[in-house]
Amino acid sequence: MDEEAATRDHVGSLERGLAVMEILARHPSGMTLTEMADEAGLTRAGARRFLLTLVATGYATQAGRVFSLSPRLLTVARTWLGGASLWTFAAPIMRVVAAQLNEACSAAILSGQDVVYVARIPGRRILSVSLDVGTRLPAYCTSMGRILLAGLTSAELNTFLDQAAIERRTPKTITDIRLLAEAIGKAKTDGFAIVDEELELGLRSIAVPIRDRAERTVAAINVSTQSARFSVAEMEKEILPALLEARQRIEDFFVV
Repeated sequence: MDEEAATRDHVGSLERGLAVMEILARHPSGMTLTEMADEAGLTRAGARRFLLTLVATGYATQAGRVFSLSPRLLTVARTWLGGASLWTFAAPIMRVVAAQLNEACSAAILSGQDVVYVARIPGRRILSVSLDVGTRLPAYCTSMGRILLAGLTSAELNTFLDQAAIERRTPKTITDIRLLAEAIGKAKTDGFAIVDEELELGLRSIAVPIRDRAERTVAAINVSTQSARFSVAEMEKEILPALLEARQRIEDFFVV
């Protein structure tokens, strides 16, 4: 498709409407019309039309002056995720890992500044972080996020680091951009990422990348555990081999 045809077929209003949905997703407590107009760079009239359209189609709700996303978008996402054949294939492999280690095994993809869970086999250990398919977590302080970021090009990673909204989730969270870049670089060199209580105190996780036939990182799988169960060294020694074996079996899906 040439540039002129691409421009002709581009629906600007749809693009702006999708941007409004993404902004609402980042504000689960809801937003006022004025707040949306300011963040989306729209006039109040324009923001009002988009928000009321989302309400009319069931993708958003309105309570007084506050607009919020409705569960309908999650239903659409789960329908798409549920039809992803890779994860249908991968789930039994992940279930073996979870049973072998008695810990949760999850898979995620990168979406903007977050990772989005596309598969999860829960472990028997209870963690206070509630996770399910469709859950979004910040990429910068999660093991799957780190290994997914390690698969980006230098330009893509620099853009991420420039735009990332980084906050200190625990006293151990890396918030310095230089140190974060070093941690991502280490994950790329090592081929795995361990995050030690940066998302939540008491929670450790280790992740490896899932690559397609072109060696592009398309997803990540991890095992998460309580810090009292495994030390960082024990995770590398005891959990990593199981993850690497599962990764190989999942990547075989891409082989013709």
